[in-house]
Amino acid sequence: MSVKHAISRGLELGRSVFQLGLLKSGGRLAAKLRADRFRVVGPSGRTVQPQAFLPSRYRYYRTSLRGLAAQLQSAGFRRRFGGGSPRNRAVFLAFGLGVGLIEQQLEDDRKSAATCDEIQAVFRKKRFQRPFEPLTSGYKLEDYIIGNQIGKGSNAAVYEAAARFAPQQSNGKCSLIELGEEEDEGETKARSLTCCSLRNFPMAVKMMWNFGAGSSSEAILKSMSQELVPAGPLALKQEKEEITLDGHFGEILPKRVSAHPNVIRVFRAFTADVPLLPGAQEEYPDVLPARLNPDGLGNNRTLFLVMKNYPLTLRQYLEVSTPGRRQGSLMVLQLLEGLDHLCRQGVAHRDLKSDNVLLEFDSDGCPRLVITDFGCCLAQSDSNLQLPFNSMWVNRGGNASLMAPEVITAVPGCGVVIDYSKADAWAVGAISYEIFGEPNPFYRAVRLESKNYQEEQLPPLPSDVPADVQLTIRFLLRRSPSKRPSARVAANMLHLSLWGRKVLANQDSVGMKKLADWLLCQSAVVLLKSCRGPSGNMVEAELQRSFLSNLDLEDLRTAVGFILYGREQRQACVLSE
Repeated sequence: MSVKHAISRGLELGRSVFQLGLLKSGGRLAAKLRADRFRVVGPSGRTVQPQAFLPSRYRYYRTSLRGLAAQLQSAGFRRRFGGGSPRNRAVFLAFGLGVGLIEQQLEDDRKSAATCDEIQAVFRKKRFQRPFEPLTSGYKLEDYIIGNQIGKGSNAAVYEAAARFAPQQSNGKCSLIELGEEEDEGETKARSLTCCSLRNFPMAVKMMWNFGAGSSSEAILKSMSQELVPAGPLALKQEKEEITLDGHFGEILPKRVSAHPNVIRVFRAFTADVPLLPGAQEEYPDVLPARLNPDGLGNNRTLFLVMKNYPLTLRQYLEVSTPGRRQGSLMVLQLLEGLDHLCRQGVAHRDLKSDNVLLEFDSDGCPRLVITDFGCCLAQSDSNLQLPFNSMWVNRGGNASLMAPEVITAVPGCGVVIDYSKADAWAVGAISYEIFGEPNPFYRAVRLESKNYQEEQLPPLPSDVPADVQLTIRFLLRRSPSKRPSARVAANMLHLSLWGRKVLANQDSVGMKKLADWLLCQSAVVLLKSCRGPSGNMVEAELQRSFLSNLDLEDLRTAVGFILYGREQRQACVLSE
């Protein structure tokens, strides 16, 4: 675009704004421009609210160029009609020239958005590999061989299990997982966790404890419906898919999330009489029914969930091993990807902790994390993740130590609403300390409290944790939700840190065209990897596919803005020292 054409185009746009101002009152036009300034609609039609705390020089990375043009128009209009001095007229002329010069950037912006849409469409068609689900029947407790207890919480006990109707694996290899611990002398001591039982018991059965739900299947399913949020489409018998609720027929759950590599999958769910399983009389006698324990308080029937058997919880793994820095970054990223998947489908976990994350290993030995235990989740039909908090009797969630500040400090009252859209992401920030070998700052070792801590009190992460990863964790632990990235934006920050360092190498030259070129290269690499077969099921490949299938230009811009702003703040702190 020539300078002459830019000037003429800018003046033409300036005249159009002037004529519009003559036809409409100044107040109405200014209100419209202010609305356009703060409302950015992405390609999918959703409204994106810019992060107000980021400095204006990073506005490009959190709003579209269309929004920038609206801001230029608003400023030019105010200056033009705020006075008739030569200075104001010169500013208005410069505004017209600026809008003309930005036309080419607007075209680049549209092309980048189209590129993101095309990439997203390609990878959304490539579904994740179906999870392990060998069941063809299994809607009765008698269909399973129950082994030893592998876990117990406040609401359930978990046992290893195998399907009676499943074929035996004759050539399976015993799985031995070796977790290294570094000693002071630098030597490595191998601690082995024998997982041979996974071959014989590839599934796990979770028996819920039923105190007050009654013994009818309908009452049990209604009372424990949150546990069925990650249930597969064939988890319940067809006749159980619709039951009488409050006098009318309706679905058991308003929400049931689709499959994701980092979210547990419930293969079967059914009610049955409570059996006397190994360790029941010693470990949970009070929850047994009176027919098994005269002093027991439980009901005769309860809910059983059948899932894949995982060798470890995240807490158990971290007790015996400290992952490498790259592995640690991948583990945090998996938690964020899983939470983003839940958030997109209108589910907040509300009880995220290392005990509620299961772990296995891919073919390269990289930990694969799976979010489980949805008993405290919020799953609403309107997907807004907001809970009216009009009474102290309203359940705010599970573990109080990892409850986000906006949740723990909420005071009940008329019209009070708790927004959970970023609460789980805050919990990931706290768990990240455990992943990188440090005490969780909100447990007893450090004794910070989410309701009153100051961000300056957060302990430092190990110095060898990548700077951008540290930055992401710090942003996740921001007290104010408006200054905290969502799970999607934080995941994008880690993706850029892991695979897009060259894009962010020069802070002054991060443009949409450069990002679009990087996205195209990433897409080609992931597609080539998927053609190789087994490598496509590795953790890194899964994460890259997840990133590209959820690609959104506005979220990516916001992530770049967070990273550049954080880097500038870090440099300012270094210079001040």
